[in-house]
Amino acid sequence: MEAGVHFGHLKRKWNPAMKPYIFMEKNGIHIIDLHKTVVKIDEAAEALKQIAKSGRKVLFVATKKQARDILTEKVGAVNMPYVVERWPGGMLTNFPTIRKAVKKMSSLEKLMGDAAYQSLSKRERLQITRQRDKLNKTLGSIADLTRLPAAMFVVDVTKEHIAVKEAQRLNIPVFGMVDTNSDPTNIDFVIPANDDASKSIEIVTDIMTQAIKEGLEERKVEKLDENEARDKKAAAKGAKKGEARKPKAAEAEAESDDAAQAETTEE
Repeated sequence: MEAGVHFGHLKRKWNPAMKPYIFMEKNGIHIIDLHKTVVKIDEAAEALKQIAKSGRKVLFVATKKQARDILTEKVGAVNMPYVVERWPGGMLTNFPTIRKAVKKMSSLEKLMGDAAYQSLSKRERLQITRQRDKLNKTLGSIADLTRLPAAMFVVDVTKEHIAVKEAQRLNIPVFGMVDTNSDPTNIDFVIPANDDASKSIEIVTDIMTQAIKEGLEERKVEKLDENEARDKKAAAKGAKKGEARKPKAAEAEAESDDAAQAETTEE
C-alpha cells in the first residue's frame, strides 16, 4: 500500500476482464485487491526462480520512462537481458536478424579498440562511433542473449503489446504487471498491480529479480556439489583400479620367484 500498488485507473477506463482482481471503487478509481496481488507475485517469483535455476534467460521489457532506470539497475544486477528503449519490432520473431545486428555492434567495438582505428579520418571515426552508439542504445542490454528467452517479464502489457504478441507467437511464457485498464486474458502469469507509479514498479521488479538471484545461487551450489561428487567418484574409481593392480603385481612377482627357484634346482 505504501508503494501504491493498489491504485488502478479511472472506472471509465477499466477492462472488464480485470474484474476478479478489483477490490472496490473509490472516488471513481478502481482499487486492486492486494491479497490477490501477493498470491500472484509469489507464483510468478517461484516460476522465475525455477527458470533461473535451470540456467535459462528471462527477458525484461519496460519502455516507460518511470521504469527504465529501475530495470537497468535491478535487472542488470542479476545479468538478465532487458529492453528499456523502443521495442525493436521482430526482436523475437526475427531473432537471427537481431543477432546479426548485435554481432555488428561487437565488431564495431572491436574495431574501435584496434590501432588501425586511429589511422582513419576524423569523419570515418565519427560515423563508426555514431553507428556503434545507436546499436548499443537499442541492443546493448541484450548482447548476451544468444538464444530466445525462456520467459518474458513485462511492465504494462498494453503499452508493450507488440512484445507480448511476439512472445505468444513463439509460446514464450509472459509474466506481466497488469493494471485495471489492461487485458490479462493472454498473460500466463498475471500480477495485478499499478504499472504507472515508479515505487510500484520498483517493489514488484525487486521481488522478481531477488527470486532470480536465489535461483542462480541455488544453481551455483548444485553445480559445485555435482563437481565434488564427480571428483569423489573419479578418485574412488582410481583407487579401485590401483587395488586391482596390486594382486596382479603380487601374482607376477610370485611367478618370477617360482621360475627363479626352478632354474636353481635344475642347476
